Amino acid sequence: MKQKEIVPVIPTRDLYLGTAKAPVHLVLFGDYESAPSGAAHALLRGLLDEYPGQLRYSYRHFPLTRLHQKAHKAAEAAIGAAQEDKFWEMHELLFAHRLTLGTISLKGYAREVGVKNKHFLDQLINGDWGWYVQDDLREGIQKGVQSIPALLVNGQLLGRELTARNVRAAIDEALAAKGAAVKKKRA
Repeated sequence: MKQKEIVPVIPTRDLYLGTAKAPVHLVLFGDYESAPSGAAHALLRGLLDEYPGQLRYSYRHFPLTRLHQKAHKAAEAAIGAAQEDKFWEMHELLFAHRLTLGTISLKGYAREVGVKNKHFLDQLINGDWGWYVQDDLREGIQKGVQSIPALLVNGQLLGRELTARNVRAAIDEALAAKGAAVKKKRA
């Protein structure tokens, strides 16, 4: 009897936009049915261009399932797409279609972004990627996330509203702190 090959799942903590060794790491916790999460994502995506080489942006799932019944399955679909290097394409599509995140729609979105996995729908229905969403949720709770969207700047929860002005200020503070640390090392 042939042993089924177990392929490791790529978790969201391994996915990012920007520069791998950037001095400022941004981690956004959100949910695909949340309009403010989508707006925060769009803001951070835009800031990558404003701070070239300075930012590493990651997204973690924090589905508020009491309010958004389809957010957890949508997060699972994003992780499923990530297995074929299609996370960010799927991520964008899920926010664009945040009001239509039923299971069949999720399968269609996966196909639209180029996911080839013939078992995608079965894996989605069976919850194959659900534990990875739960890992993100647990990480958020450990980091003090209580509501979404929530942004961590170099591991610190931003206690201010996620406006462009506030996020830029937090990035500038983090860059200044890194700059000060670099200067101290040279002295």
